Amino acid sequence: NPITRINYDLPQDEHTFIVVFDIMGRYVKTLVDKNQTAGFKTVKWDATNNKGKRVAAGMYIYRIVSGSFSETKKMILIK
Repeated sequence: NPITRINYDLPQDEHTFIVVFDIMGRYVKTLVDKNQTAGFKTVKWDATNNKGKRVAAGMYIYRIVSGSFSETKKMILIK
């Protein structure tokens, strides 16, 4: 079962939002949408969409937004 871990570090307590999109920019799944304390964090994505169905292999994009910080990165899902 493919599982991807996304590591991130929060410098202060913030509401954090992490969402996955496919390469066409379509929404796939929200991984985090809650207040979190400062520190090093890890979230797992089990290659499923918001309905719990497996997604196809390929390139995906995830976006992290926490306070005034935002970052977008690519990841490749290989099955």
